[in-house]
Amino acid sequence: MSYSIQDSNNPVAWDELVREAGGHPLQLWGWGELKSRHRFTAERLIVRDGDTVVALAQLLTRKLPGPFPDLVYCPRGPVVCDVSTAEIADLLLEHVKRNHKALAFSIEPDEEHFELTSKWQRAKSPILPARTLILDLQQSDDALLGDMTKKHRQYIRKSEREPSLEIRPVTSLEQLEECLAIYEQTAERAQFGLHEHQYYVDAFEQLGDRNAIWASYEHNLPVAFLWLTHSDRTSFELYGGMSARGQALRANYALKWHAIRAMKSRGVHRYDLGGLINDGVTTFKKGFASHEDLLAGTWDYPLSTLYSVWSGLLPTAKKVFRSIKRR
Repeated sequence: MSYSIQDSNNPVAWDELVREAGGHPLQLWGWGELKSRHRFTAERLIVRDGDTVVALAQLLTRKLPGPFPDLVYCPRGPVVCDVSTAEIADLLLEHVKRNHKALAFSIEPDEEHFELTSKWQRAKSPILPARTLILDLQQSDDALLGDMTKKHRQYIRKSEREPSLEIRPVTSLEQLEECLAIYEQTAERAQFGLHEHQYYVDAFEQLGDRNAIWASYEHNLPVAFLWLTHSDRTSFELYGGMSARGQALRANYALKWHAIRAMKSRGVHRYDLGGLINDGVTTFKKGFASHEDLLAGTWDYPLSTLYSVWSGLLPTAKKVFRSIKRR
């Protein structure tokens, strides 16, 4: 086969190609625009065999500190259509070599199996977790409920019957700000780091109609929220949180079930709960199905002699970053 690579500068055409190919929402134009406003640059590549599109890759490039070259990263991609994944990955690698001074090229396919040639290395510090839970939304509601734990079904019914709770879509920046206040409370309570506030405002604006955000309200005040982004094939949880009152009402159970059914009604095939990382949230997520999923993971192709230094420092740097964020 004779492959060619073409840059895309057309947001509408790019998103249409990603949707037709069953790509992940992190490969959509809006995600690249969001990251471009926060220390990355985005590049969209179309791989063709003659006139036929066989692969797509949105690449994000970030400058690294000190002497390190840039990191080039393909989030939940590349998207490959019935051709050799190893050939496509190596073709994109050659593009990166020609056009970037890079520390490494990192890919993170949204598939369980993704063949690669031998010089690719599993990343020591993955960007997004490979271990996750993906619901098959082509099942019936009864089948989805039946795969949950009994406790989850009980809590869903209990919070659905709570007369003071109402689930509504979040469609304005004013409503989003109320949810972000809850998110800050959740982060403080659970001790995890947040992006700067503007990042979430930009996400709301750049993801546009690929946002799916709902909040559970009590007496017109939000007590829990859940934020997803989605392509035609996949919905992906980004952020969520609860106030202390939302915890008491177990508002997150009915809220997540509402989101699952809403994505199903839109014709989305998969609902990715956004990763399992052995924390309290993971325990909650695991109650929504009796299985787990393991994606191919993050794979690096080193392009600099400094790669081993960076990969050795990264786990420690992440721990320091998290401790700083908690202060």
